[in-house]
Amino acid sequence: MGLGTFWGISAGAGDPEWLTLKAARILGAVRWVACPQNAIGQPGLAYQIVRPWLRPEQTLLPLHLPFVTQVELLQAAWQAAAEQLAPLLERGEDVAFVCEGDVGLYSTFAYLAQALQQRIPDLPIQAIPGVCSPLAAAAALGSPLALGSEKLAILPALFALAELEAACAWADVVVLMKVAPVYPQVWQWLAARGWLQQASLVVWAGWPQQVLFPTLEGLADYRPPYFSLLILRCEPRN
Repeated sequence: MGLGTFWGISAGAGDPEWLTLKAARILGAVRWVACPQNAIGQPGLAYQIVRPWLRPEQTLLPLHLPFVTQVELLQAAWQAAAEQLAPLLERGEDVAFVCEGDVGLYSTFAYLAQALQQRIPDLPIQAIPGVCSPLAAAAALGSPLALGSEKLAILPALFALAELEAACAWADVVVLMKVAPVYPQVWQWLAARGWLQQASLVVWAGWPQQVLFPTLEGLADYRPPYFSLLILRCEPRN
């Protein structure tokens, strides 16, 4: 018997109907569906998105993939998850791993796939693209993310305002993903430049609790939740 396929399923940014036809087909065909678990050990947000597309007889495999920055802890988690999935794949079973957003954009899938490939060099790995949060946020705001020759910068996590300033030096549009930890500093930085009207904030893009702030005027004291994304136009469009 040959090896199974390790599928990376892009669950999209919240709305279950953003799942692609191919992702829905693969999810409906596999027996094993893996996903990150939340802080209390239950299936996380990616599972909540794809749940309408799953069948009762499928087996769910929540994986401990912590939201931390320590490389040692992350590598240990990826290796432990790979150890859990490898026996299934080696006996010819397909496994679908679902991630929020797109599996190719700041996703755990790439690290888990690498850990599995180290164990099983010939393992077939397939990634299915999906709706990432910057595009979902732009759609919610009713504005294209970039047009014509505009240059786009996406910052996954901002730890110094110098990074934002450097991005604005060459990009026309800057996306700050998961901006919540540095939001107060970013708001002050934008206010000092008179750019509050050029920045938009989207909270829980694609989810029922989605909230839109087309500008940041009057939001100095707002404290956005973890899943918040800021879009800044460094130069307003004419």
